[in-house]
Amino acid sequence: MGAIPHENGVAFRVWAPNASTVAVCGSFNNWDQAAHPLTSEGNGYWYGDVAEAKIGDEYRYFLNTPWGELSRIDPYAREVTNSVGNGVVHQPHFDWGDDQFQCPPWNELVIYEMHVGTFYDPDPENNLPAGFHDITKQFGHLKKLGVNALQLMPVAEFAGDHSWGYNPAHIFAVETAYGGPKAFKEFVKQAHQNGFAVILDVVYNHFGPSDLDLWRFDGWSENDGGGIYFFQDDRRHTPWGATRPDYGRGEVRQFIRDNALMWLEDYHVDGLRMDMTVYIHKHGSGAAPIQEGWSLLQWINREIAEKFPGRITIAEDLQQDAYVTKEEHEGGAGFSAQWSSSFVHPIREAVIVASDEWRSMAAVATAIQFRYNIDSFERIIYSESHDEVANGKARVPQEIDGGDSKGFYAQKRSTLAAAMVFTAAGIPMLFQGQEFLEGEWFRDTVPVDWHNSGDFRGIVRLYRDLIHLRLNRPGKTRGLCGQHVHVTHCNDPYNMIAFRRWDVGGSGDDVVVVANFSAERRENYRVGFPAEGEWKLRLNSDWQGYSTLFTGTSEGDVVAGPDDYDNLPASAEVSIGPYSVLIFSQEP
Repeated sequence: MGAIPHENGVAFRVWAPNASTVAVCGSFNNWDQAAHPLTSEGNGYWYGDVAEAKIGDEYRYFLNTPWGELSRIDPYAREVTNSVGNGVVHQPHFDWGDDQFQCPPWNELVIYEMHVGTFYDPDPENNLPAGFHDITKQFGHLKKLGVNALQLMPVAEFAGDHSWGYNPAHIFAVETAYGGPKAFKEFVKQAHQNGFAVILDVVYNHFGPSDLDLWRFDGWSENDGGGIYFFQDDRRHTPWGATRPDYGRGEVRQFIRDNALMWLEDYHVDGLRMDMTVYIHKHGSGAAPIQEGWSLLQWINREIAEKFPGRITIAEDLQQDAYVTKEEHEGGAGFSAQWSSSFVHPIREAVIVASDEWRSMAAVATAIQFRYNIDSFERIIYSESHDEVANGKARVPQEIDGGDSKGFYAQKRSTLAAAMVFTAAGIPMLFQGQEFLEGEWFRDTVPVDWHNSGDFRGIVRLYRDLIHLRLNRPGKTRGLCGQHVHVTHCNDPYNMIAFRRWDVGGSGDDVVVVANFSAERRENYRVGFPAEGEWKLRLNSDWQGYSTLFTGTSEGDVVAGPDDYDNLPASAEVSIGPYSVLIFSQEP
């Protein structure tokens, strides 16, 4: 489908079942609508081979229909001049070199979500969004931080230059303001060379709604609907416009499936994160199902698993529906993982509420131990994401203390939330700038303030240390990569919680995490340990090297003696600072 260059010209194919004639014209024929008519192939498909056309030429389709003459951008255009411009015959060949990058296994993924246009802007005065090449300038920071997967908010061509990206106008084209398709391929290649997987956000629950040539593409529509690409009945309605694709129409299903696989095949991305899948398989949260949407998700996930083993697919469903990540043979949609509302909401609540007496350790315990099915790594856990820091909400430090988002409480409680992200079972995710206390709320016109990375280098180091422990870089905290988690201690009046993480268990594997969700320092506080002997303190988030505002409370390593405590065979007393976390493990 689309414009297919070959050594003797360019072939063009388009689906327009209600057109009486279709022609392709462009810079190769001086936009002559009569020069290159396409031939009907049946079933609504039109095809033509143009010897004069070449890579780089601009083009459009011109359709004669019962509703008049229409000029349309190719739905499959791999490149456009802009969202309301022309299609461009795209150069499909790219030198990937020896790129054989393998995405890390799910239990060793640490995701960093970013928005291309605001992640790093070297020239904020020009009021233009940043591009793919600007991200690469901060690869050194990201490598040192320790993340190993970059999740990009949508890069499909959208209306205008500034956008979150969730208003796709042309889903096969890469946003020109970010650099276009070649720049995106260069970015992925460099990301892989630097050890980063690339996960791309895609939007299939609606299209547009603006700058949308798909709308009544060949003129036909019913019930004031959008035509051949969209539902014409009540299923067309979404919170973003009446542009829900018709998941029951074979050509539209193929269109979406082809797009999903294009990113993996042509751009070498390592996974897809699908936006608000509940609006694909249902009318919305708690609403009636759309079976055709569910089967489409199953088909896409099946195709990806078969053709691209090792790539990850992530659903933003947010309904705590275990079937989203169940296998297809069990009736599931087949996603690898899904964003976990069961984690982010109670953890944010626990650190944002003003008074200690309002914090619920039971809710925190449930968030830590929740899982969808048998695999702990079927969930993405986070305290900040693009959704959680906008739409009436702000960054966690800002929510904690709007008057002083860089002060003691903002620093302590936001990093406490982050420590839960990196020690609970699941795939941890950060949002851009979180590691240096980025404040306010997310806007697609305001770049991340990179001065904060220097001003709060100690906080950056805390995030780095948490990530290194999470990935078992020292070789002494394997349990944080393991399936198992058990909250062993939950003291609501004292706002104290402790839990064990393990893979197979034993020294060098078992990890004990102790967290204080109160403003009070706890001295000589007893918690259970899974084995006797010395337990090394691997991290104390209250260390003053992370921030001069911290108290530095800790007695360091502890020796656990025989004691049936917290239903564990040993116990020890610890001292922990306010809103702090201690991480212990034994020597291998």
